[in-house]
Amino acid sequence: MAPFIDNLDAHRTEVFDSLPYYDNDLEQNQILREKVERELAREPKPPQTLHPRVPPPIELFKDKPGLAAELARVEAHQPLAPLDTIRYQLPAPTSTPGTDEEWQQALKNAQSQLEHQRIRHTNLALLQTYGPNAWRVHNYLLEATAKQAETALEELKQRTTDINRERKNSQTRIGNQLTSLEKKWTELISSILQIEMANVALDAEVDRLNKKEAELASM
Repeated sequence: MAPFIDNLDAHRTEVFDSLPYYDNDLEQNQILREKVERELAREPKPPQTLHPRVPPPIELFKDKPGLAAELARVEAHQPLAPLDTIRYQLPAPTSTPGTDEEWQQALKNAQSQLEHQRIRHTNLALLQTYGPNAWRVHNYLLEATAKQAETALEELKQRTTDINRERKNSQTRIGNQLTSLEKKWTELISSILQIEMANVALDAEVDRLNKKEAELASM
């Protein structure tokens, strides 16, 4: 689990200059939203090729053509082929009376069927003796694997929740700082404008006083 998370951290190299938990201009300004939607409509369609980080598709049963063919049949929703019961039959010679060759083939077929039944009986006996424990071990391994997968999933969910919570808190904190700085910037701009207006008024007053002084001096 840890190496997988480390790999996620190693691939996290992009830096996005946005605060989705703080910026709400699109919600407050309908005209701006319409402009963004029109701009997005002009964007080219996403590429058909997958991102380089996306792993290639897994080819199931690559070395087992029988299972691959069965998987293709299931995906195509085709019915299962009926069982071949001919090999389990004991046909007698077709001619009457049968020839020696036909009786030899029938005898060989009967011997094959007898051997097949003997092997089946042996396999059933082995399964009865060792099968329960083998299935218990198999089920135990499956349960252990399932628990590991569930634990990994819960850890990823918790990590995702923690990351989203951290992002939201960080963006909210930074957003409040931006709001404070923007308010301070607005106040400073307002102060600068007031000072400039006061300077203009003083310049006008100075010009008026200079003109008045010049008029008094000329008398």
